[in-house]
Amino acid sequence: MGKIWRVSGPLVIAEGMKGSQVYEVVEIGEEGLVGEIVGLEGDRAVIQAHEDTLGLKVGAVVIGTGRILSAELGPGLVGSIYDGLQKSLLALSENTGPFIKRGVKASPLPRDKKWQFTPQVKVGDAVSQGDIIGIVPETNLIEHRIMVPAGIKGTVKEIRKGDYTVEEPIAWVEHDGEAKELTMMQRWPVRKPRPYKQRFDPSGLLTTGMRILDYMFPLALGGKAAIPGGFGTGKTVALQQLARWARTHLNIYVGCGERGNEMSDVLCSFRELKDPNTGRLLQEKEIFIANTSNMPVVAREASIFVGITMAEYFRDMGYDVLLVADSTSRWAEAMREMSGRLEEMPGEEGFPSYMGSRLSSFYERAGMVECLGNPGRRGSVTVAGAVSPPGADFSEPVTQNTLRIIDALYALEVSLANKRHFPAISWLTSYSLYVDAVRDWWNEYDAGWENTRASALRLLQQEAELEEIVRLVGPEALPEGDKLLLLVSRMIREDFLQQSAYHEVDTYCVPTKAGLMLKTIMKFYELAQEMLSAGSGIESIRSSPMVYRISRMKDIPNEVAEQRIKELWAEMEQGLVTGKRVP
Repeated sequence: MGKIWRVSGPLVIAEGMKGSQVYEVVEIGEEGLVGEIVGLEGDRAVIQAHEDTLGLKVGAVVIGTGRILSAELGPGLVGSIYDGLQKSLLALSENTGPFIKRGVKASPLPRDKKWQFTPQVKVGDAVSQGDIIGIVPETNLIEHRIMVPAGIKGTVKEIRKGDYTVEEPIAWVEHDGEAKELTMMQRWPVRKPRPYKQRFDPSGLLTTGMRILDYMFPLALGGKAAIPGGFGTGKTVALQQLARWARTHLNIYVGCGERGNEMSDVLCSFRELKDPNTGRLLQEKEIFIANTSNMPVVAREASIFVGITMAEYFRDMGYDVLLVADSTSRWAEAMREMSGRLEEMPGEEGFPSYMGSRLSSFYERAGMVECLGNPGRRGSVTVAGAVSPPGADFSEPVTQNTLRIIDALYALEVSLANKRHFPAISWLTSYSLYVDAVRDWWNEYDAGWENTRASALRLLQQEAELEEIVRLVGPEALPEGDKLLLLVSRMIREDFLQQSAYHEVDTYCVPTKAGLMLKTIMKFYELAQEMLSAGSGIESIRSSPMVYRISRMKDIPNEVAEQRIKELWAEMEQGLVTGKRVP
């Protein structure tokens, strides 16, 4: 037990803390505010408080708990809403009302709820860490697989079946001559990556329903991506779309320093939206961490690591998990504030010199792995983080440090947002290093994917090169071939890349439909080139009803897209090649 020696915002220095350890959780003052020890100087401990320190006095008691900041893992996580320290906001709302009081505690997992446990092993079986010993039907979409905790192996001496709480024992394993009691709940330090057998390169497409991601700049399962952009470019909407429609087993949404109204919108919408693959409510496959901008600044760092720890836990069950973080810039700003109060040597733009390694310790926990325990079980964690560079300046430190880590960049452009082109992802700046990783996946659905994608990107690049000439002499001075190129490039931009997040049909586009849409535009380009060679003018091509018909492809429901678009191909060949006007 120690006493407060100094208080400076979220920084608390306590004396009389001899024997404490770095990253030990402490309780500060009469209200028991949660904090972490980040430095030791003799018998003094440097503490970062995760709650508001208003009113703390010198001499107030500081009590060390002897444990590291850990996440509670077990049935009850899915569909829950937590703050940055994994306190259940639903429980806090019921117990203390809509306003969170300092020092109030709330268990992450419900202690009184009983879960139906069905064993998967029997007495006498040998088990080791990571083995699945039973299952719990947590939601209609998630089967919670109860695993042997790390560091335990032995023979099952007893295992139960029935309804139990997360704290009640459900099995006993003989380990080193003594019976270890197992429950459905585990605790894991949030800053320590969970172990696995083997790591693999990311592979297979993470289907997001966003055409520019799935088709043009694919993200692989187990990949790392960043979405940087200036104010108003649509970072939050893009991440919400990922969390809504990504074809994964579980999605985790971390609002790190987000506006309260945006988090409220997310929470309300997910209670109504349905998963397009199963028809069940999205809430049944989501976990929310709401660390809004009016909550304590330092808890933003904890919220990121709590989220990735939960993701690794479900990965170890053999699930594909997506974690989106909005935004890592606000986390970096919290690091800068603490670093300044600790009087550390500042790096570029005042950020701490260790910011890059902290970002790496988060992003590098993504990946596809072979899980511990039962053989043949693979799981993945895919991470997508938003970055908010001031003034949309991608040369600032947070963006540059992030670019050194990630393998897919979705750069949001202010000029596109000003033109109301959403998602405002720049096709000239963005890139994905996962093209080879998803090639086999795409070849099963669209054998010509790579060529079609490359041709479309080449047209967009040529359009950008022609823009300066158009500004100088005007579009009418261009040759007919270049005019057609500009027309088709505009069709790719407006009829394929542009996608409304709020349209009932267009909000989610299956990959097969996306491929057919882009192939239709490229087919139009080929047929139009034949018309130009035959002596037709560009005006007759522009006035073709097919231009309008192609622009409405995005309104075709996914279920009938293949049939309707192939019918459009036949009409287009008849109309463009023969010159007939098709109604």
